Amino acid sequence: MAEYRRILLDGYPTLTERNGERLEARDGRSVAIADAVHLPPTQPSKIICVHLNYESRVKEFITKLPPAPTYFHKPITALNSHGADVVRPERCQWLNYEGEIAIVIGRHCRNVSPAEAGDYIAGYTVANDYGLHDFRDTDAGSMLRVKGSDTLCPVGPALITGWDFHGKSIRTYVNGAVTQDGNTDEMEWDMHYLVADIARNITLEPGDLLLSGTPANSRPVKPGDVVDVEVEGLGRLSNTIVTGPVPIRDDVGAQPTSSEEVVSTAMGGDWEFRGQRAAGGEGAKHYKSALDDED
Repeated sequence: MAEYRRILLDGYPTLTERNGERLEARDGRSVAIADAVHLPPTQPSKIICVHLNYESRVKEFITKLPPAPTYFHKPITALNSHGADVVRPERCQWLNYEGEIAIVIGRHCRNVSPAEAGDYIAGYTVANDYGLHDFRDTDAGSMLRVKGSDTLCPVGPALITGWDFHGKSIRTYVNGAVTQDGNTDEMEWDMHYLVADIARNITLEPGDLLLSGTPANSRPVKPGDVVDVEVEGLGRLSNTIVTGPVPIRDDVGAQPTSSEEVVSTAMGGDWEFRGQRAAGGEGAKHYKSALDDED
């Protein structure tokens, strides 16, 4: 196994390799990990994410997996890095974390079998697939703004090569408390399957990212929260939630909502007011009030 990190070194994006508690560039310069300004460890042309993959998440939503994986796309402008801020825009309140493992493509990949897919993977990194569920009622199910808003795809801190994805723990922490606790053995479709499935009809290029799903207990976070995702053998990705510099404009487009679908999804499908659908969404109002009180 080897660990590579992209950082700003003397103001320039630089690939480094970890040596103990220092990061070393090919030209001999080095910096302490604690002092490094991290960049995403890869520069993808595309970011593709699987919807449901972990058994605990499927059970949480009281649903069944489809016969094959389904996917969505995050624009590369959503890409973010270890130690950076994640923006919850003003007028929004349903920003959820989703701790994940990202597959990093290493070679031009098209029409490969699952048995061959590992040869096209450069390595793996930690990801957090944030979702801004205030916009879940828009975009006809594409989740473009839910999952693709700026800053909502932090990855890092490192690209790890030679990592075996079997039987590895994945945990999310909010302000130091464990909120998600899963294992890669929960995955219905493993890393090689996902790569082969996408590459049937979408060419994957070096640096591209495939996010492989999240375990149960994705929940909303608010400005000031520190969210960490830790994957056994891959390291720990840390980000702080902040309020956006300007509110979502109200003079154009669909507006943020707190509909029953938004609230139910944000709260993991386990909210206690499902029976009040005919009562005008009182459950959503209850949860909205509770979250406002926390702020």
